[in-house]
Amino acid sequence: MIDMAEDTFTKKETANDIRNEIRSYIVAKGHTYRSVANLINSKFGDSVTAQSLNNKLARGSLRYADAKQIAEVLGYKIRWE
Repeated sequence: MIDMAEDTFTKKETANDIRNEIRSYIVAKGHTYRSVANLINSKFGDSVTAQSLNNKLARGSLRYADAKQIAEVLGYKIRWE
């Protein structure tokens, strides 16, 4: 039997872990959501806002393409091992 409440909690916790991890990378480089959004808009011609970044991270709906853009403007590379 699968406990859906437990499964949902695990997914939410994972989303929070990812949000906290990405936020720590942003802060470590001395940036805010707003400055990252501005960098993405300048580099890629997108229309990203600080609020949209925060919302995607809070909901756990950040796409891989978004994560790659964040990493690139911060000078990070995503590596799979």
